[in-house]
Amino acid sequence: MKTVVDKASSRGYFNHGWLKTHHTFSFANYYNPSRMHFGVLRVLNDDSVDPEMGFDTHPHQNMEVISIPPKGYLRHGDSVTITPGDIQVMSTGKGIFHSEYNGSDKEQLEFLQIWVFPDRENTPPEYNNYNIRGLLKKNELALFISPDGSTPASILQNAWFSMGTFDAGKSFEYKLHQEGNGAYLFVIEGEISVADEHLAKRDGIGIWDTKSFSIRATKGTKLLVMEVPM
Repeated sequence: MKTVVDKASSRGYFNHGWLKTHHTFSFANYYNPSRMHFGVLRVLNDDSVDPEMGFDTHPHQNMEVISIPPKGYLRHGDSVTITPGDIQVMSTGKGIFHSEYNGSDKEQLEFLQIWVFPDRENTPPEYNNYNIRGLLKKNELALFISPDGSTPASILQNAWFSMGTFDAGKSFEYKLHQEGNGAYLFVIEGEISVADEHLAKRDGIGIWDTKSFSIRATKGTKLLVMEVPM
């Protein structure tokens, strides 16, 4: 088993006034040659956006983009607003323009924006919103993205994304779905013990060269697991 640990305090950070953003991997003005990506997982941004503010229309191309709001209201352009329990998946393919805003005039928005390199390029772009609340059960890891159509969402990659909320003391095993994949764990809330490491809120760990590993919640925890080709 091989691991890489990315503590929350080691991430790139920028305060743009209306936007406070942390970058686990090199992004925009944050460049760290040792933190470029984890396998095909290219971007993991942890954004906090002031009420009624956001990202104006901008382009994306040949990237799979997943947006997850742990708190608040994430509005995509002038269309649907998603909240905790929803996700947005965008396959940008040969090119797409979009915008994202805090859909509330009072509450702060927190959302994770995740980019994954696709396994093919220049495909027709599309985006969809998914309600995954029915999958989210206490003390279970809910699979919500897979490549085979067995989950609400899929991306153009052999990737499996799971999320769950766990009570302190709960232990479980994660088995990788495909040989050659690795898993990147991101602690949204709480604390876990995994691979002889202790991780707290917004810490991350990449694990590969193994078929499975055990996770223990040492505090009430909300966890995101992103399994991707290495």
